[in-house]
Amino acid sequence: MAERRNTRNGRSYQDRPVDGRRRRQDAYDREPYGQNPYGREPYRRGQQGYRQEDYYREPYQQQGRYRREDDRYYQDRYDNRDDYYQQENQKNNRRKKRKNKRKVIFAVEVLVLLVLAVVLFGAFKLSKIKKQNIKKGDILINEEIDQAEAKVLDGYRNIALYGIDTRVGKMDQEAHSDALMVASINNKTKDVKLVSVYRDTYLDNTNGEYRKATECYYFGGPQRSMNMLNKNLDLNITDFVTIDFSGLANVIELMGGIEIDVQEDEIQWINGYQEEGSQVTGREIVPVTYAGPQVLNGLQAMSYCRIRYTEGSDYKRTERQRTVLQKILEKAKTMDLLTLNSIIDEMAPNILTSLSTTEILSLAKDVAKYNLVDTTGFPFELQTANISAGDCVVPQNLAANVLELHNWLFGSDGYTPSATVQEISNNIINETGIQ
Repeated sequence: MAERRNTRNGRSYQDRPVDGRRRRQDAYDREPYGQNPYGREPYRRGQQGYRQEDYYREPYQQQGRYRREDDRYYQDRYDNRDDYYQQENQKNNRRKKRKNKRKVIFAVEVLVLLVLAVVLFGAFKLSKIKKQNIKKGDILINEEIDQAEAKVLDGYRNIALYGIDTRVGKMDQEAHSDALMVASINNKTKDVKLVSVYRDTYLDNTNGEYRKATECYYFGGPQRSMNMLNKNLDLNITDFVTIDFSGLANVIELMGGIEIDVQEDEIQWINGYQEEGSQVTGREIVPVTYAGPQVLNGLQAMSYCRIRYTEGSDYKRTERQRTVLQKILEKAKTMDLLTLNSIIDEMAPNILTSLSTTEILSLAKDVAKYNLVDTTGFPFELQTANISAGDCVVPQNLAANVLELHNWLFGSDGYTPSATVQEISNNIINETGIQ
């Protein structure tokens, strides 16, 4: 290659001083650049005069931070590529674990938010239910219940259930409790037993006066009625749920009806009660025309619950009420959330309870586990009599009936009725002569 010369001074590029801007390879190889690369600032990629092969020359190959092999870089502090790759894999694994951990945390946060949303939504729905606060100190529980039986009772949640027939929408008193039940929930097994106390049962109405059981709700509301149940039956009820029968009709209507095996002698009474029920609920009357299994709408089912003039009178009526409640529970378990939401909206204005929203949610979380295992009526042994309180159901030896009730509800062995129950039982025998 011919030597290029400067036309102005006649000197070649090789003879010119190196100025750091324009240099040839032979100038780079001379001192101080060829032997001491750190004597001046090292050249960077893209700088004029820098070539790829210069990087691999000594001393860059030995002193550089990275060495290139097989198109990969690794740090000189590693003895070989295996150590490097092992360290890199460990770093990648740690990064993956951190990412997975973040994903899990995010998923948990989303789940918590969803649960919170459901709880808040449920609480909002439940806030529409009418509440009546009853102080625990205002509830009467017989102090003479022996400790062994009291311990048994602590394993159950006993709640009073009332079905009332009100024309003015007042639910806390001055309403007849046509349905008077006790739901006993086994806290361990979630088995539920339901017992109906006949509304005309002759009992102590909490102040030493003996009247029909249903009258306690009318004159003193659910608090007095719960006290009556506790005093006469040695129970520990502290909470109640009351539903208006008009609300019951609406619930059954939203469920699409319930299947009932209608008897021939019940047809006329179902149709007769529909006339009055239609005036209260505003629903259209659809007559029942035949006996046998069939789906009853809300108004028909409500009328079915009220029948007491067939064979079995009030005892049969309470059985019908328990049948309807059982059908509702069975169907509710098969329904979708949208329908259940509509049912809650419909029921709320027609429900009065002492249960707080927290308590309701606590009970509701196990609703799928509840199993209604048995129902019955109380008293077990009875006679009807027209006495000073009217046509009443008189228990034959109340103490013996209460003993049988505790055995049926709780499987109590060796339970002895309290002195209070014994005294009430003796008074009923003395007043009525029935034992």
